[in-house]
Amino acid sequence: MDIRRLELLRELADRGSVTAVAQATHRTASAVSQQLKILEREAGVPLTERVGRGIQLTSAGRALARTATEVATAIERAEALWEDFRSQPRGEVTLVIFPTGGQMLLPGLLSTVDGMPGLTLHAGDLDATVTDIADLTADFDVVVADSPDLMPSWAERGLTIVPLMREPLDIALPEGHPLGLKRTLSPADLVDETWIGVPPGLPFDGILRGIESANGTPARVVQRFTDNGIVESLVAAGHGIAILPRYTTRDRENGLITRPLTQVRASRLISVLMRPDRAERPSVRAVVTALRDEAARFERAHAG
Repeated sequence: MDIRRLELLRELADRGSVTAVAQATHRTASAVSQQLKILEREAGVPLTERVGRGIQLTSAGRALARTATEVATAIERAEALWEDFRSQPRGEVTLVIFPTGGQMLLPGLLSTVDGMPGLTLHAGDLDATVTDIADLTADFDVVVADSPDLMPSWAERGLTIVPLMREPLDIALPEGHPLGLKRTLSPADLVDETWIGVPPGLPFDGILRGIESANGTPARVVQRFTDNGIVESLVAAGHGIAILPRYTTRDRENGLITRPLTQVRASRLISVLMRPDRAERPSVRAVVTALRDEAARFERAHAG
């Protein structure tokens, strides 16, 4: 079978439609469909099936797509081995990261990569409208995500996962709030409070669900935002309390204070997600190693 056709099948598994594959691979949709039909003839079994106005992979198609991932990973591993013999890591690496992760890790990471001749890192921040951050591994070499824990769906997709650090999340209060007299806060302390939340499904919202469960009553959420800067401003202005990350929240600088939460696990795991073949590239490995070192350095500097 032609490796390039196998790669198209893999892209279809990741992206979900022929149109998306065509856009990503700079082909026409008809050209993609034609190549998939040739691959299907070579395989001798149906690889796709019609569903509504689109198509989806059959069980045989999904199995062959997994094989395509294994082939691509083996090729990248072989090229990486040769590259290690031939030269230092070089080339371009693309990275996308959520905003507060970028605040913590990008300054040091970029300084490290600047000292690697021949290696260029193109970094960008995460679009808040992305519903599944793992989808971005199709378009970026390195995806830095935050989550309560490692997500089962990441392993099910065959992604390479590298945990970087675990960051505590605290309760943010306006300065002068009566609860600021306490060193720590329990769910019972928060039962009558008004909240500035995040959209449902985001990591911080899961902690609020835990507080609700512990109290046996729903939280009163008056506003929801993805931008932590907006949340900080609203908390400081007295419009509610919130859950915010410990290391990047500008407490006391802008009229708010933070307190640790007890009885409910309040933290987020920060991890790197990659396609397994891209994880084998020397340039990508170098960036991920630098990320791990920077995360460890940042955690040591700010913990405690």
